Amino acid sequence: MLRVEHLRVGSLPPLSFGVSNGECLAIEGPSGSGKTRILRAIADLDPVEGQVFIDGIERHETAPLVWRQAVRYVAAEPGWWTDTPRDTLPAVPGSRARVVRLLAALGLEEDMLDRPVSLLSTGERQRIALVRALVGEPKVLLLDEPTAALDVAATALVEELIRFQLLAGRSVLIASHDGGLIGRLADTRLQLAPPDHASNTPRTSPS
Repeated sequence: MLRVEHLRVGSLPPLSFGVSNGECLAIEGPSGSGKTRILRAIADLDPVEGQVFIDGIERHETAPLVWRQAVRYVAAEPGWWTDTPRDTLPAVPGSRARVVRLLAALGLEEDMLDRPVSLLSTGERQRIALVRALVGEPKVLLLDEPTAALDVAATALVEELIRFQLLAGRSVLIASHDGGLIGRLADTRLQLAPPDHASNTPRTSPS
């Protein structure tokens, strides 16, 4: 289970909430309200005050690399530090077979991993980044606009894969403007107000 206590992100009031194993929390709000910053804070990519726990273990009690293997963040615009995607995939036991299965689930061929990143479409890069995040079988998956660059068919494949992650007991947090996606996947919602709103206290509610 993921538990967040008194997390301070930007100008937002302290955030406290939990996401059970197999549960999906959607973070909603207009641009600039703090959705991405919340995900990055949970992934320990940006320094913030507050506590984040996985199964009772706080992030500062864990080596950063170990934490980021258990809590995987997939950015809306994933980063690439090699010419082809294959070299960015984590090397873990059994990873080749797992990568092939994940790619197939998303409608992708394995040879795409050896193509130059610059020749892949935005949607292909987005789906490969999701594969990259799932290879190590994390406990928590943080998705920032996971279907923003995808057509209807690819979106359906991504949603189905997310459902499978929930069935496998992973906690999933999704930041998105897509109300349809949220309605289909989220169990609960964290609603953020506009950044200049008089009261920007987030509200958590059932989906």
